[in-house]
Amino acid sequence: MTRQLIEIPENDPLRNTGKKAIIESAIAENKDRPGAVMLVLNEVQGKIGHVSPSMQAYIARKLNVPLGQVHGVVTFYSFFKTKPRGKHTIKFCLGTACYVAGVPQLIEKAKQALNIELGETTPDGQITLEECRCVGACSQAPVVVVDDEVQGRQRPNKFPQIIKKMQGQP
Repeated sequence: MTRQLIEIPENDPLRNTGKKAIIESAIAENKDRPGAVMLVLNEVQGKIGHVSPSMQAYIARKLNVPLGQVHGVVTFYSFFKTKPRGKHTIKFCLGTACYVAGVPQLIEKAKQALNIELGETTPDGQITLEECRCVGACSQAPVVVVDDEVQGRQRPNKFPQIIKKMQGQP
């Protein structure tokens, strides 16, 4: 990756005046503080919801640090996302107990129902599918986390009901 911003995608937050102001404010407030890269990225992630590649390049340029440093932080910590997430998220626990109890079948059911892969968001921006590591609810395996709510003992035949509820369907 280079530090040069060649082309900013049409829907990137840098093209939105309000969101660009959030980025500028985060940079201005933190540029002279120790750990400025992490501070800026945390604030941007928290307020905008993701840090796109063009946002990473912009932040690197404004903080006068190598793009590799910014990109390294974004890719190292799982908290940071590089693409917008859906209004709702479904996270599948891939801990041993959940995996053995059948979470792969739940993942397949969700992928079929929504026609997306793990890490993707439905075209309408409503639901993002993600994986996560052990959530500490092994006795309830298999577990999914729906919008930060742990839901245990899930079964593939009942799982489409969760998706329909998220989509606002009866």
